[in-house]
Amino acid sequence: MAEMTMAKALNLAMREAMAEDKTVMVLGQDVGKDEGVFRITEGLLKEYGPDRVIDFPVAESAIAGVAVGLCFTGFKPIAEMQFSGFGYHAFHQIENHVSRFRSRTRGRYTCPMVIRMPFGAGIRAIEHHSESREAIWAHLPGLKVVIPSGPRNARALLRASIFDPDPVMFYEPKACYRAFKEEVPEQPEVMEIGKANIVRPGDDVTIISYGASMRPVLEAADELEIEHHIDAEVIDLLSLVPLDTETIVASVKKTGRVVVVHEAPKNCGPAAEIIARIVENALMFLEAPIERVTGFDLVMPYFNLEKYYIPDAHRVVTAAREVVSY
Repeated sequence: MAEMTMAKALNLAMREAMAEDKTVMVLGQDVGKDEGVFRITEGLLKEYGPDRVIDFPVAESAIAGVAVGLCFTGFKPIAEMQFSGFGYHAFHQIENHVSRFRSRTRGRYTCPMVIRMPFGAGIRAIEHHSESREAIWAHLPGLKVVIPSGPRNARALLRASIFDPDPVMFYEPKACYRAFKEEVPEQPEVMEIGKANIVRPGDDVTIISYGASMRPVLEAADELEIEHHIDAEVIDLLSLVPLDTETIVASVKKTGRVVVVHEAPKNCGPAAEIIARIVENALMFLEAPIERVTGFDLVMPYFNLEKYYIPDAHRVVTAAREVVSY
């Protein structure tokens, strides 16, 4: 085991995959000489050369489009968009080509590619640099949407995504890049895409979250136990597509109470789909209305106001106490 940040763990996953498979390559804005805006591709150009680590102009649509072509010539491209807020410039390529080729060719061809995008708030950035719009991609059939929450699962999930035959939107919570370290195994590790993780077992209330929101959720779970004697079960989804309905429903049937937490806006956010799955599969087990703790339905505010937008432990504790006391 070696302790490392999420940034280093993601870099390790790409380095390992490129060493094992010569068809794996990286492309995007500033991924080569400048080693990525967050230095996630550090050292890859020096190690693997400009034929496999390719700097692109500021043209997200071109990055996605070229990646599609690479898939059909035998490569496994890892396409980086500098910020998720600019990934929408590639929407046509992703919706019209990336997500459709398995269906369009009746399974004869797939797009074995990963589109990496830093997302979310927590670094006090300017407009278009802090949004959480993962629900947009989750709505497109044919795409997988993976969101790690820490260094170890980031490395294992990115590796799984690189070698997956279908396209993966890999959303990286930038607030977690260097916020903390975890032990990561020396040997390559793979996690199953679509399998949630119960990071904290409990009996009184189920708290469901993912990405950077896992940090305040776990803080809230500790406070609930120590201060309010509430035993919270915490589920880290790790992917929105596929969504692990089985793990969610099993937990809800045990606790009967649910809080869903995410940084994305509430309106049509991932919590809405999660709640719908619970209602469809475990309605008669619910003991209280489900609470949502989310971002607000407005553009991410700047700088000092950002912290009031992001769900924090206090809001999670308040919601959990409400459903338990209902």
